[in-house]
Amino acid sequence: MKRTEQTLLEQMKMSDVEISHRMNLLSLTSEELSLLHGHKSIIEDNIDVIVDEFYEKQTEIDEISLLIGDADTLMRLRAAQRKYVMDLFSGSYDSEYVNNRLRIGMVHKRIGVEPKLYLSAVRTLKEMIIKTLKRIISDKDLYDRTIDALEKLLYFDTTLVFDTYIDSLVGEIENAKNRTEIYAKSLEEKVAERTLQLEEQAQLDPLTNLYNQRVMQELLSRDLATSKRRQVKLSLVYFDIDQFKNINDTHGHLKGDDVLKSIGKAMLNNVRSTDIACRYGGDEFCIILPDCGADEAKVICKKIMNEFNEKYPDYSFSVGIAETGLDEYIDGDQLIKIADDKMYQAKKDGGFQVRT
Repeated sequence: MKRTEQTLLEQMKMSDVEISHRMNLLSLTSEELSLLHGHKSIIEDNIDVIVDEFYEKQTEIDEISLLIGDADTLMRLRAAQRKYVMDLFSGSYDSEYVNNRLRIGMVHKRIGVEPKLYLSAVRTLKEMIIKTLKRIISDKDLYDRTIDALEKLLYFDTTLVFDTYIDSLVGEIENAKNRTEIYAKSLEEKVAERTLQLEEQAQLDPLTNLYNQRVMQELLSRDLATSKRRQVKLSLVYFDIDQFKNINDTHGHLKGDDVLKSIGKAMLNNVRSTDIACRYGGDEFCIILPDCGADEAKVICKKIMNEFNEKYPDYSFSVGIAETGLDEYIDGDQLIKIADDKMYQAKKDGGFQVRT
């Protein structure tokens, strides 16, 4: 249940048993409460004097004067204080009385009255009430017993007020903790997201969105080991653009970049989900094709060529394909060299060729 759906008594777990227990801790008896109630008429006759003297003293304290602020607020406070004092001698100290004291603590906390100011005010009020009782009660024993009962009841009230202070502070700490946890979780998610982005950026060539050479070397070693373990073929495609320098020199580097991006896009559109398309460097590209022979690799290369030539029919690239397995598995560097040699042979033969 939300706090806003609970009474203060429920929030503070203040049952009749708890109220009685608190009074017993202070040795505050029903006889003493009755004794206070017996002096209600005295307090009622002098309530205005008590409240006036109380606020005369309080407004001399700059901190309190600033909190009160204006005449209208002071008037409302006077009315509330009259009720507070009369309740001390009301003869009714049930859950309603306790709820009102809890509310006083809650209001004081909300408007920023520090505990030291509250305690100072309680001490001042007690002095005003005691001065009134001393002037009127002539029987010393009765006076002493009345003052003792009053002090116990004021202590009782103070424990209630401070419980609401503490509960409010605990609530603020819990809220701050929850906000911090939410923020920390949000920050963790952002950091994780950014870390993933940075990891991807570190793996990908920024122009073509293909894997870079460093990652290609790592993945080639991994896939060669997997192919050997599974006893399947692996092919490596190596190709570069024919006369790429001439494209840059004639049309500029922006055109050259667009050609590279178009090749990257054609590669990504036509490789299988298990294949790894990479930019090896400059205008050189590679594709790692696990569980794939040279003939199957050649078909994939033709698809890439066809898509690229739909946009650039006047440009071409030469391709070399190296295959390893099943009888023998060569390492990654050898495989790259073989595919590279085949690519140069295709280029020597006139370009736009696939050598296997």
